[in-house]
Amino acid sequence: MVLRLFCQRSLALGKPQHLLTRQVISGSQPNLASLQSSVDHRRTFTSNVSLRQDAFHAQLEDPSSAAILSSLKSSPSIPQTLTEKIVQRHSVGLSKDKIVKSGDYVTLSPYKCMTHDNSWPVATKFMSIGASEINDKKQIVMTLDHDVQNKSEKNLTKYRQIEEFAKNQGVVFYPAGRGIGHQIMVEEGYAWPGTLAVASDSHSNMYGGVGCLGTPVVRTDAASIWATSKTWWQIPPICKVTFTGTLPEGVTGKDVIVALCGLFSNDQVLNHAIEFAGSEESMKSLAVDDRLAIANMTTEWGALTGLFPIDETLQRWLRYKATEAAMCNESPNQSPFNHKRLDDLFANQLTADRGAKYAKYLHLNLSTLSPYVSGPNSVKIATPLQDLAAQSIKIDKAYLVSCTNSRASDLAAAAKVFNDAAGSNGGEIPKIADGVNFYIAAASAPEQAAAEMSGDWQALLEAGAQPLPAGCGPCIGLGTGLLEPGEVGISASNRNFKGRMGSTDAKAYLASPEVVAASALHGKIAGPGRYQQPAGWSGVIRGEGDGLMEEGRKITREEALEKVIATREEAFEKVIAQLDGMVEEAEKDILGSDNASQGDDHLTEVLPGFPERVEGEIVFCDADNINTDGIYPGKYTYQDDVTTHKMAEVCMSNYDKAFATTAQEGDILVAGFNFGCGSSREQAATAILAKKIPLVIAG
Repeated sequence: MVLRLFCQRSLALGKPQHLLTRQVISGSQPNLASLQSSVDHRRTFTSNVSLRQDAFHAQLEDPSSAAILSSLKSSPSIPQTLTEKIVQRHSVGLSKDKIVKSGDYVTLSPYKCMTHDNSWPVATKFMSIGASEINDKKQIVMTLDHDVQNKSEKNLTKYRQIEEFAKNQGVVFYPAGRGIGHQIMVEEGYAWPGTLAVASDSHSNMYGGVGCLGTPVVRTDAASIWATSKTWWQIPPICKVTFTGTLPEGVTGKDVIVALCGLFSNDQVLNHAIEFAGSEESMKSLAVDDRLAIANMTTEWGALTGLFPIDETLQRWLRYKATEAAMCNESPNQSPFNHKRLDDLFANQLTADRGAKYAKYLHLNLSTLSPYVSGPNSVKIATPLQDLAAQSIKIDKAYLVSCTNSRASDLAAAAKVFNDAAGSNGGEIPKIADGVNFYIAAASAPEQAAAEMSGDWQALLEAGAQPLPAGCGPCIGLGTGLLEPGEVGISASNRNFKGRMGSTDAKAYLASPEVVAASALHGKIAGPGRYQQPAGWSGVIRGEGDGLMEEGRKITREEALEKVIATREEAFEKVIAQLDGMVEEAEKDILGSDNASQGDDHLTEVLPGFPERVEGEIVFCDADNINTDGIYPGKYTYQDDVTTHKMAEVCMSNYDKAFATTAQEGDILVAGFNFGCGSSREQAATAILAKKIPLVIAG
């Protein structure tokens, strides 16, 4: 719903005042000249008064005291999270002995930067800033994966431009049909454990499934990385998610992340970096493909990264990849997956330090989890499969596509549903239900080849599935099989925002590959029946903290020592805070209350040219979590010739078609919390600008 309201707000720098009227909204400033004069006076005065001595008198008089006090200035070993350690490794220009922590702004040189169909828009930005040659050619990976079904001359011309640009620059390039960029990054070893990789796509989080810190960048950031090999980042608050128990039979990694999105649906991890942890037994129950699905959809959960540890499960997977490369390649050491490189990785393995501090802690007991389904049209709505199955929700389309769940293991899980059903069908693979279209697309050509070798691909085709080329396709709302008005679809992909996979009048659900396959077989939301609810089950155990009961908690001597140290550190910090308060009071006595403790952080720096006043009528979008698909439809994202007029016309159309006529030039858009979540497309911002809306206010 879009509502029109009127109000006015007057702002004085440092001292906001509010006044409601029925006319306009405005922001005004006091006289900057007089304000600057007082600031300059304060700065001049304080710069000439030393409130803190270079040495205490005890240091000057007693050498032993000096030695003790000087020792306090040395940089202690500060425990770091795994996220912080990886960022530390890729930060450039740090001061000596600087230990990066959550909240720090850093300049990063990512190990790899991937761009896909948006490579040409990135290239035009790259050239527009005067750049002509990519700074570090080994850092860049280009793939074509989003609009691969589009055979129009316009799209083919764009694809040729990207390929020629990549060839001329001498960077790695993968053509349409080779696979989805994120899958290529993993299977080709570009997303390497213990490194940091970025991509101009919001599902870069997926790299965390193999212990690589992956996070998205927008096109402008990608262009700057091409030109300089660097970008900037503020290390987010870090949330530790601890798994206890083990996954039951019939429950998958997709169920884990769908449940997490629904069970922790109050933005607990919004704009956080996530680190997953658990006992060896718990983590062993999550295969690497499960981890990739979980990390991939931490994007939908609201996080900026989703990082798994470099543990025994990942090590086994990497060793398998290295052995496979050694058997298939004449020069196995040239493969990124080779045993010598893995020896070095494991010998210098990064792990989170004991005592590392996290912004928050969540836990989930895997043993209490059952198959879950997300939707309709929201990842924040997650329902146990058995509850939806009881409602006999008819489906029209089913999708086994996307970088989330279309690897060979996912295709095998879906094929097993039909192969098992063949036992009660005279040995013949049954067909999908009448009136249902079932679309399949592998995450990459090698994944499809593996599925073909095992017979799983053929089993799905025999059941009536319609094959699509390896690529994004329906997940992004492009190509064959989009949802029509009134239809219901269920997909193994990652995003079911309204209108993303077709009509805004359709309903989209998300589930695991086997649930998608079973739903296609039965013509309604259903499961394969492998999950059996444990006796005495009373619900999913989850919450804040690490999930360990105090009476059952085992504590080592090292952990006990850490607790003592942490307690002493907290006490020391309290003392420092009290001393700071005393200093502030002393400053007030010396400088006067008006000048004391009114540092630069109390003032808002207004950049030259920034308007002193913004006014207009309010267009009120009464909803939280309005995502980028709602702001700018995905089907326009990869059309590079969309005019400013067209961008303005489709702005917010997936949220409310009436926005185009309701909102006028100069209006101020006011929305709820978490506005602009979802995809990292920067057109969500430029479309609002094209609509000539000068200001957005959101929670």
